[in-house]
Formats: sequence, structure tokens, C-alpha cells
Amino acid sequence: MSKALTKNELDERIAILKRFKSLLEQQRGKFQEYLLVLENQHGKIEQDDTDSLVAHTELENQIVKSIASLQKVIVPMQSLYQKSGAGIGIPESDSVVQIQTDLADLQRRVLAQNERNRILLQAHMNQLKHQITTVVKMNPYRGRRSIYAERGSSGTLVSVEG
Repeated sequence: MSKALTKNELDERIAILKRFKSLLEQQRGKFQEYLLVLENQHGKIEQDDTDSLVAHTELENQIVKSIASLQKVIVPMQSLYQKSGAGIGIPESDSVVQIQTDLADLQRRVLAQNERNRILLQAHMNQLKHQITTVVKMNPYRGRRSIYAERGSSGTLVSVEG
């Protein structure tokens, strides 16, 4: 038998649902922002734009910290949401399920883009290492002694007479 909800219980469930939905929407927005940064970062890696790449990396770190702090709030809120049965009997709870589905899709896309960027960056770093090795090997002064290097022994004592 289902027990009828009191006004206070219903209001509490609605408040939990609204807060949980708000947090999920914030996190979805952060993931969308993160995906955009990763996509832009991909282009900067291909263009070999180091300064922009550094700026994108700093922005990426800020977004990741923001997502992590949001996640710390969402996890207990989700637990509270599930324990209270906040979605039961409230039509708006369907939107929470949709947001969670969108969020899972965004997380998957972010991970895939992050992996593509990592592979591209690794290939670029290998190319740079190869170029540095080639330059070192082609240096005509490689292995030669500097004309400024000491060739023989020199005195270490100075006699000062006055």
C-alpha cells in the first residue's frame, strides 16, 4: 500500500529535486565548457601554438577543479535524492534522468577528446625530440674541444712582493 505524502514531505522532495537538478545542470555546463576547451586545444596542438596551448591547459585545470568540487556536492545530494524518493510522484523528475543521460554522454565525449589530444600531443613531442636529436647530430662543433678550454696546467700560486 502506498502512503499518501504529506504537504511537508512533498515540499521536501521537490526542494531536493530542484537542488539536485540545479547541480546536475551546472555540472553539465562545466562539461560542455571542458569539451569546448579540449576541442580548441586540439587545434592549438596541430598548429604548434605553444602559448595558446599553455593557456588552454591552465583553463582546463580550472574547469577540472570546478567539476571536482561540484561532484563533491552532487554525490551526497544524489544519495539524499534516492533515499527520499524525490523522483517518485513528481513529473519534473524525468528531466533529472535526461540531464543525467546528457551528462554521461558529455563525460564520454570529454574522455574521448582528451585521449585524442593526449595522442596528438605525444606524437608532437616525439617529433620535437627527433628534431632536437637531428640538430645535435648535425652540429659541426659536436665533439670538438672549445678553443677557450684549458690545454695545459697553469699555476695556482701568485707571488706578490712589495
